[in-house]
Amino acid sequence: MSSVRLRVAVEAPQHSGLTGPLDYLAPRALAPGTLLRVPLGKRELLGVVWPAAAAAEPDAEDGTTAGGHALRAVGEVFEALPPLPEAWLALVEFAAGYYQRSVGELALAVLPPELRKLDAPGLAKRLARLIKKLDAAPPAAGPAPARPALGDEQRAALAALAESAAQPRPAPLLLHGVTGSGKTEVYLHAAEQVLDAGRQALVLVPEINLTPQLEARFAERFPGRRLVALHSGLTPVQRLRHWLMALLGRADIVLGTRMGVFAPLPRLGLVVVDEEHDPSYKQQEGARYSARDLAVYRGHLERVPVILGSATPSLETWHNASVGPQPRYRRVTLAARVGGGALPRVRLFDMGVLPRVNGQAPVLAPLVQQSMQERLARGEQTLVFLNRRGYAPVLHCADCGWKSGCPHCSAWRVFHKGERTLRCHHCGFTERVPRACPDCGNLDIAPIGRGTEKLEEQLAELLPGARIGRIDADTARGKGQLEARLAEVHAGDVDVLVGTQMVTKGHDFRRITLVVAANPDSALFASDFRAPERLFALLMQAAGRAGRSAADSARSEMWVQTWHPTHPLYAALKRHDFAAFAASQLEEREAAGLPPYSHLALLRAEARDAEVARAWLDDAAAAAAALPGADGVTVYPPVPPPVSKVAGIERLQMLVEAGSRARLQRLLADWMPQLHGLRARHRGLARWAIDVDPLAI
Repeated sequence: MSSVRLRVAVEAPQHSGLTGPLDYLAPRALAPGTLLRVPLGKRELLGVVWPAAAAAEPDAEDGTTAGGHALRAVGEVFEALPPLPEAWLALVEFAAGYYQRSVGELALAVLPPELRKLDAPGLAKRLARLIKKLDAAPPAAGPAPARPALGDEQRAALAALAESAAQPRPAPLLLHGVTGSGKTEVYLHAAEQVLDAGRQALVLVPEINLTPQLEARFAERFPGRRLVALHSGLTPVQRLRHWLMALLGRADIVLGTRMGVFAPLPRLGLVVVDEEHDPSYKQQEGARYSARDLAVYRGHLERVPVILGSATPSLETWHNASVGPQPRYRRVTLAARVGGGALPRVRLFDMGVLPRVNGQAPVLAPLVQQSMQERLARGEQTLVFLNRRGYAPVLHCADCGWKSGCPHCSAWRVFHKGERTLRCHHCGFTERVPRACPDCGNLDIAPIGRGTEKLEEQLAELLPGARIGRIDADTARGKGQLEARLAEVHAGDVDVLVGTQMVTKGHDFRRITLVVAANPDSALFASDFRAPERLFALLMQAAGRAGRSAADSARSEMWVQTWHPTHPLYAALKRHDFAAFAASQLEEREAAGLPPYSHLALLRAEARDAEVARAWLDDAAAAAAALPGADGVTVYPPVPPPVSKVAGIERLQMLVEAGSRARLQRLLADWMPQLHGLRARHRGLARWAIDVDPLAI
């Protein structure tokens, strides 16, 4: 029997120059999407049979190509697994092309680690045994819970979704709902309709800490249905098991973070992207894909409806749902809170009118402290938001000017008082706090600035007897710590909750009636053009934690302590007017030629010596200028990012801008082979990468 030539995608590093699938010999034809092991060099790797020329005959009877190269034979085939769906292969192919990565690199990176790392013989048999075990644990059935009555706006949203789903190509639905307006209930009803039709639902959330409560809501609503989670917090075995249930069609609902967008679902009927504006949907390492954007493309590819839910949509999404007589997205608004509750009153306090003590501004303005004490007297809760963890951003010696810089990064090491350490939040380098200044021996080294740890300590002094709790990345590191701390808040065992952005979104705190933004001004004048958008979203989400109970909403408030009370951002925040804020920001973006009115990519280079990275980027710019598609594309000079050195590696980046997405993509596709070739001429270059649609520049 003659051999069959297969194209197989393997996980080759980006800088190897291997951009497409490789050719192998197999004793028989294998369907595209089949998982198998193949040799590459001296290793044997996991591979995926790719559609292009999937069953072509070899060029010669002995299995050699026309160029005289001998094709190697494939290894073990995972017969127990069905091939990955055709739509999954198309999604990966699109993502690899758009984000300028190799097909194999992306395809294998989004598969469970257990499949990629286990190269021992017999893995296919172990998979077969695991699949049999999946059948041994059917979901527990139970009575369906009582459902809350839908409001008029929620029913209108579901009607719009049904109308869109009936179209040959359903348009994405932007569910613009204020905090507490019942967006999750819309998701649940939409999922129910899909499940009743025998289809699967994919629900994406931006962060792992939001999955437990949403998972509990779906599990309660759908007893007897199989619900699985996909995120990096799972053990490798759990992640493999859940992925298998999705692939085999045995999971009815898949709830995941950004990696969930690549869940193989043979019966997909609905995609939900909750908090669609959240920057966590953008992958920042390897293939820098946007899960939100890929979710929209996946809906288009598989002709299923996509719901993008947010109280503060990204400006790109808002633009797609607002511009032109027939916007690309359909927008539905939920303007009222469930139960008729009111949004919290937003009040600004001008911190500039307060006297400083030893050069420091007070922790709380008098009116803010009074509002907190009133809540304590009534047994209500307060959330104090400060988006900076640790005790203080830096330690300082007043005698010689020494500061706690990181020796490996262009950043300060943060003082963590509870651990008595200085820790770099970029590279992780940690040391004990010195007893004296390392430069001059001065014993009086002091913290400058304030983080959540220090704020917690100061609030305990200002509010004696109050039970202060803190939730940030330091207090929620261990397994189960976040859930335990959230349970304390829900149980009423915390009077004042201090937290970072971890607690400002998605959480339904029923007893919180006051939110205090302690120091939000730093993002107002940042160099990143997206900083105001992110700040407004954070503050709107934080405000939404107050007054979730309709009975308490009338007296719910948000205090913003600011040195810039007349800033237009705060004026829109006081009115809860996202539309006005978005209009002003889009007007500024259009005048400046920024997204969504232009399309960007960043070429990043890293080296021990910054001049090596700069020289490589200069050569890359010269190569781009010589390409046929360079007209209409601007390549800016290399500049360092805000943190230019991390873990001893210098970083530079070069912005590429075009008015047309297609023009930018053509240039990048032509540029990539030249970038691979340029690396050989710059031996000291550590890494380089292209980031399409970057979140920060």
